[in-house]
Amino acid sequence: MNWDWDKLQEKRDRQQRQRPAFHEPRQDERDEYDDDGREERRDRRSPFGGAPRGGLPGLPKWQIPNGMLLGGGLIAVLVIWLLSGIYIVNPGEEGVVLRFGKYDRTVGPGPHYALPAPIETVYKPQVSRVLRSEVGYRSPGESRAYQKGQVRPIPAEASMLTGDENIVNVQFSVQYRISDPVAYLFDIYEPDALVRSAAEAAMREVIGNSLIDAALTDGKLQIQEDATHLLQTILDRYHAGLKVIAVQLQDVHPPDEVRNAFKDVASAREDKIRIINEAEAYRNALLPRARGEAAAVRNAAEAYRAMRIQNAEGEAARFAALSAEHDRSPRVMEQRLYYETLEDLLKNAREKVLLDGNSPERILPYLPLSGLTPPQAAGTTEKR
Repeated sequence: MNWDWDKLQEKRDRQQRQRPAFHEPRQDERDEYDDDGREERRDRRSPFGGAPRGGLPGLPKWQIPNGMLLGGGLIAVLVIWLLSGIYIVNPGEEGVVLRFGKYDRTVGPGPHYALPAPIETVYKPQVSRVLRSEVGYRSPGESRAYQKGQVRPIPAEASMLTGDENIVNVQFSVQYRISDPVAYLFDIYEPDALVRSAAEAAMREVIGNSLIDAALTDGKLQIQEDATHLLQTILDRYHAGLKVIAVQLQDVHPPDEVRNAFKDVASAREDKIRIINEAEAYRNALLPRARGEAAAVRNAAEAYRAMRIQNAEGEAARFAALSAEHDRSPRVMEQRLYYETLEDLLKNAREKVLLDGNSPERILPYLPLSGLTPPQAAGTTEKR
């Protein structure tokens, strides 16, 4: 069937002016389509079951105005941009906020808000983390632990000149942390290289003011303390924003060509120190005992002196008292002294023989010789 397309188009225009914008086509309108039209209509129907996607021929398309789409998109982008300013500072960190590239403020741990980029930028350095820098060697791997024989030496950094013009290789490490995050971020460049260079300069100055004996033996602690103080002074002068925790000597040794000789010297010094310590210990053990014995002797002599003086004073006082009594009653005192003397003589006698006044005229007095024999002989003498 040949269709008059111009008439059909005029008819559709008239119907369009008489009907609403959206309607379901009538049955007679459906019948006017041929098989190709039905196939085209099927392809163009909306997946939501309403009007066709492109609309029926001669009908307007259903769509959202372009202005609303553009405004909604701009609002969504603006919301996402504003929400991007929310950030969290973890424990052990400090947030440094820049506004248009210039320092604005510092915030502590917790959630915060900053104007989104490019207005404000946030840096979060770890201020509680202990950093480590190595001078004279490099540790293998990520452990950063010093293992003698496995580290890679750096002779250019380790070789130093002592105060007595001897060469010594010094390998040490520096532990530090961030004390001022603003100065750390913006006042210095390559902090690790700065710390290594400053530490090397400080250690060279300290070693240059020390003797090699102190560097190899018992002066290491003082060298570490002096290097720590000097390194902190240098970093403060540079406004590095770093706090030096410790400078630790890992290995101090002479060059390889003379290492064995220095080891012998160091062993001799250690033996000398050991012998001196042993002698000091013996002296410390002997002197207190000798002082104690001397004090005991002095105390005994003082006691004996006091006793003799008191006895002499007592005897003198007794004699003075007896003299005064003798002056008052000479005969009575003489008789009393006679009896006291006899008492002193007879109180230790084993046997006593009493004779009356006429007995010596009648009998011969005898001396008890058996009572005067020594105790050893008396035990073996038999009575007869």
